[in-house]
Parts: sequence; structure tokens; C-alpha cells
Amino acid sequence: MLALACAGAVLCGRAEAQTAAPAWPQRQVTVIVPFTAGGTTDLFARIFTQAMQQKYGTAFVVENRAGAGGTVGAGAAARAPKDGYTLFVGTASTHAIAPYVYKQLTYDADKDFQTISLFATLPNMLVVSNTIPARTMAEFVAYAKANPGKLNYGSSGIGASNHIPAEIISNLIGSPMTHIPFRSSNEIMNALVGGHIHLAFDNITFAWPQSQGGTVRAIAVTSAQRSPTAPDVPAIAETYPGFDIGTWHGLFAPAGAPRAVVDQIAADVKEIFSRPDIIAKLKEIGAVAAPNTPDAFETFARAERARYRDIVRQARIEPQ
Repeated sequence: MLALACAGAVLCGRAEAQTAAPAWPQRQVTVIVPFTAGGTTDLFARIFTQAMQQKYGTAFVVENRAGAGGTVGAGAAARAPKDGYTLFVGTASTHAIAPYVYKQLTYDADKDFQTISLFATLPNMLVVSNTIPARTMAEFVAYAKANPGKLNYGSSGIGASNHIPAEIISNLIGSPMTHIPFRSSNEIMNALVGGHIHLAFDNITFAWPQSQGGTVRAIAVTSAQRSPTAPDVPAIAETYPGFDIGTWHGLFAPAGAPRAVVDQIAADVKEIFSRPDIIAKLKEIGAVAAPNTPDAFETFARAERARYRDIVRQARIEPQ
């Protein structure tokens, strides 16, 4: 009887092994980034993919699919197979702002995606060309009021996180500014350094190094508090209380991806973005690591959509 019981246990064990879900990943994983290579979103994606490739020994490939403020890549990710082998790095632009500035999105930011985890949060930074005499927020406001309609600014496109704050500030000070869209933050900074545009509310990742180098001038950050990376640069909220328009980057999968895989990846993100070397690297570029759980990220993303609905209204941006 004992021998039969043992044999049955072995057979049962084999049956369980045969029916268990296959280990993930067994083949290449594609991570779609909705902006150009070399940008902030791309940087976060590559931190993640390099660490995952080292851990699993499987190829994790970044696929840059830029266009329309990140919505082209988001649409492609939403239509990808729901097998856990296509992931997406989303931002405030793609998942909180786009639903209110584009009339015909090719995806539903809420229903078409499974949240996995936040990567990090970071502010944008108002930087001006050295041709602009302003050195403080008060001086910038005074200069803009004295030159209505004469200033222009660069952004990554309608509804991008570096577009919204410019429109709100323009409305707050009552001085219109001309919007000039670019494909990437690199292009924005090049135009600003070259004197082709007057200002930008770009990611601190790109704006702060240029300011430190003296090629542009930092005026303020768009977060509610000052950035630990640039503590001497005031927050716009110090002039306009309640102003808080930062950005965030996080990992998504197409809705319907296996929950076990989603939870596994979320645990990996927490491990990666909790490493002291990664935290230090993020601080250098003005970002704060913020890994969380799929459920916590879902709650966060929905709250951000609700918050940005009011922000977009305040910015008076007509849906495109």
C-alpha cells in the first residue's frame, strides 16, 4: 500500500507539473516606448530592460514608436497580444492627459491596459533662452506680460506633459504664447540653446543639465515642492499656490495579460527600482523611484486621469 501511495504521489506530482503554467519569459519580450530613443521615457525603459535581461537571460527589446504625444505607441501596445510578451511604458501624457485632448484615441486608457507598476515620478522645469532677461519666476511673469504674443515655447506635442504647464501659465498671467511642437526633448533643448524658441517646460532630466552648463536658464520646477536634484530652483507653486504638474512613468501590459505574469513583473520592478544604485541614478536626472503594486498603480492612474481632467480644462486646450 505504501508503495502504491508513493507511486500515486509521484504521478500526481508529474500531472501537476504538466498542467502548471509555463515559466515566463520563454522568449523575447518587447517593451514599447511611445517616444523617441534617448528621451526620459526611453531611459526608464532601458533601465528596466537591461536589468530584466541580466536576471532572466532572455532578450528584452525596446521598440520606440513615437508620434502624437505618445498616443501612437499606446495604441499599438493596446492592440498587442495579451500574453505578457509585449509591455508598454506609459506616462501622464498617454494615460492621464490624452483622453481629454484627443477626440479619437485608438485606445481606452482605462480599459485597454493592465497596470503593472510605477517606475518613477519627476517634475518638469521651466527653462528660458539666455536671450530672455528673466532670472526668477516674478521676472519671467513680468517679461511675459510686457511681451504678449511675442514669446514661443517648445513641447513634445498637444497634450504632452511639457505642453500643459505652458498653457496654464500663459492663461494665469494673461499673456498668450505660441506653441511649437517637436518630436523629442533633445530637439526642444537644441532649439532653446540655439535661440530658436524662448522657453520650455521640459523634463528636468534634460533641462537641468543644460541649465548647469549655462546654455539655458532654470526658472522654476512644476512640482508642488522643489526637486531634491535642484533644491535652489523654486517651485512654481511658490508663486502660484496649488500648481502641481509633474509627470510619471510606469509599466503596463495589454488588458487581459496573465495575472501571474503581471505580479511577477511587478515584483521585478520593485526589486530593480529599489536598488540603491538605481535610486542614485534617478536622483541625478531629477526622478524619484516609486515602484508599487498593480492595484496601487491602477488606483493612482485613475486618480491622475480625474486630476488632469480639471487641469486640461484650466489649460483651455481644445480637443484635437
